[in-house]
Amino acid sequence: MDCKLSDSAATKMKEILSEEEDKQLKFRLFVAHSHGDHAHYGLGLDYPKDTDELITTNGVEVLLEIGQDFLDGVEMDYDPSTDEWNVRNPSKGTHEGH
Repeated sequence: MDCKLSDSAATKMKEILSEEEDKQLKFRLFVAHSHGDHAHYGLGLDYPKDTDELITTNGVEVLLEIGQDFLDGVEMDYDPSTDEWNVRNPSKGTHEGH
């Protein structure tokens, strides 16, 4: 599986992780809902499970559920001026803001 983080997303994620007391927590990127050829994504902190693949990208460890096609090739960005995350998967369509 492949996951890419922009520099701004990686910086924000490292900042969030540095404030966490529990250093076992990792970022989990997940499919909140999928329909047709695209998905809506969610992001949170979680513990690794047997059904996860741990990807290190841009210096951040990210948990992805094994076998979830919409997660393979996902790209994540963070806009500090609006405090908004943008997740997209160009290999699964070009629906921005999902």
